[in-house]
Amino acid sequence: MTLSCEGDAFVQEYWYRGTWYDGIVMFWNEMSSTGLTSRTYDTPGTYDTCSVAQKITLMPGETKSIRFAVSWNIPNRYMNWSGDSRLCDIDASDVIWKNYYATVFEDSVSSGMYAIKNWDMLYSKTMQFKDELFSSTVDDVVKDAVSSTMSVLKSPTVFRLENGEFYGFEGVHEQMGSCEGTCQHVWNYAYCLCFLFPELERSVRNLEFEYSTDEDGRSGFRLLLPLGVRKNNYRACLDGQMGTVIKTYREWKISGDNEWLKKSWPTVKKLLEYAWSDNNYDEWDRDKDGVLEGRQHHTLDMELFGPSSWLESFYLAALKAAAEMAEFLGENDKAEEYTELYNKGKKWSDENLFNGKYFIQKIDLKDKSVIEHFGAEEYWNDESKEIKYQIDSGSAIDQLCGQWHSNICGLGEIFDSKNVHTALENMFKNNYKPSMRDFANPWRIFALNDESGSIICVYPDGVKKPAIPVPYCEESMHGFEYQFSGLLMSEGYISEGLTVAKAVRDRYNGSNRNPWNEIECGSNYARSMASFAMLPILSGFMFDLPGGMIGFDPKVNKDSFRCIWSLGTGWGNVIIDSSKTSVNINSGSLKLKSLKLPYVKNVSSVAADGKNLDFDFADGIITFAETTVTDCIEVSLSNQY
Repeated sequence: MTLSCEGDAFVQEYWYRGTWYDGIVMFWNEMSSTGLTSRTYDTPGTYDTCSVAQKITLMPGETKSIRFAVSWNIPNRYMNWSGDSRLCDIDASDVIWKNYYATVFEDSVSSGMYAIKNWDMLYSKTMQFKDELFSSTVDDVVKDAVSSTMSVLKSPTVFRLENGEFYGFEGVHEQMGSCEGTCQHVWNYAYCLCFLFPELERSVRNLEFEYSTDEDGRSGFRLLLPLGVRKNNYRACLDGQMGTVIKTYREWKISGDNEWLKKSWPTVKKLLEYAWSDNNYDEWDRDKDGVLEGRQHHTLDMELFGPSSWLESFYLAALKAAAEMAEFLGENDKAEEYTELYNKGKKWSDENLFNGKYFIQKIDLKDKSVIEHFGAEEYWNDESKEIKYQIDSGSAIDQLCGQWHSNICGLGEIFDSKNVHTALENMFKNNYKPSMRDFANPWRIFALNDESGSIICVYPDGVKKPAIPVPYCEESMHGFEYQFSGLLMSEGYISEGLTVAKAVRDRYNGSNRNPWNEIECGSNYARSMASFAMLPILSGFMFDLPGGMIGFDPKVNKDSFRCIWSLGTGWGNVIIDSSKTSVNINSGSLKLKSLKLPYVKNVSSVAADGKNLDFDFADGIITFAETTVTDCIEVSLSNQY
């Protein structure tokens, strides 16, 4: 560890060695009279303390500041958490690898000096982002949720591997990370990293493709460390694996990196087509009809048997994303194949999984043969004579999670829009609880007494609840709640969405819980970064860097709107008023050919970095010759509404 100081400083190598409180007594005597004494000892001690000081003189009423930096360097990492040794073919606890920062800074002296020398730059860039975020005109609860939960990226939940790749636990316990492996289905919800640090997010995909995916397309949903140990034998997780396909599409659109997509595509096809592969022992879609019928592991740590709108929405969104990627890469036969499956699955789901009020799981809980087929007799409740851990006809908070991803990433409709709106209205009525006072929860308590929250799965009046329903059924978990909140807002239910988000932040307002530490399975839980998605949702942010397009269609305050945006090549803000729309770039650049502004009726001029562009305008889309923008693209409007 190193203590650094800007400017001339005095270093006291050793405090006085003594017993009891001798050292601090002598330190105070020196500080309050003659100043620190230069002291040295010939041999190292066990509890030695040193001091770094700087002397300044102040005139009456004058203020000055002294800048110190505390830095440390622990270069080597080893597996000091409770990994599952059954999944590795070596004793991973003996393997040592470097933290990425140890490859950048030789020791704590070099990192401390870097901080001192570059302080103004680091501080100004940090404040620029902070000021930009808090200048957004979205509701304060959104800014509070986003700014608080993004702190996970500076917590022990995450670190970077030796080559700079990103790795994350689900959260952290007191002595180690909780739930290892950048867990696919948990990090599905975390929309902060992909927008703010897209190269790091792509590194997660690269690691999944190389180290977690088998030749047959099965992906273990936890990445094992150290890299290179045998691929793990966790069963594939449906929402995690299909989420990886969706996120590959997202990373491509955010980065504009066509070469990365080409390199990733063979593995992405395997991940998707594992759904109907003969090697898929869980038989997700063995008959290849676009409908999930098999045994499906998921983020609630058990398996669903038979189709549910929750996991089906992931499957359909993955099919839709894969079809677009295939078409771009010239594999039209694959694009047609995936599109046909999507259309079949969507039609079946709208007809069979929507009960008139919300979307459900279709299963006969009394049919024991469903689990016997998979050798899963442990799922049988012999007392109630029904299958355990299922949603059945409950209203699950994630019943439209794939639609949430689709709305953010630009994939469009997954289920019938009218049914989706009806379901959201009933989900808000059923799943959101203004008070927990009369609500029984036998699981973990994240909301209690008069606090509000949204429940994982509820069974409205008249709907039979299974004796042992889906795990965590009665909990209110923050990442799920933010997903629900964002989905509501993306479909136009702004007030309801803000109510759901506010319920979470009211539970973490500083007087009752730590506002920077939303807890699920561990502190600083990654799933809470689902809150970041509320920014692109409320700004109606559209992004397609491979096609040279970005766009905005605010859900609120269209006549006076401002919000931050971020992509792989730059970041900045969008400012909208009745006369113009300005897309400002604070860092980086954008290579654009079009700008989508659906709220615009007429455009009088378009300028990029102060130079007027020739353009065409139709149906809210402004097109122009490809232009690299480094400062601002400004659209002057007339008769906006």
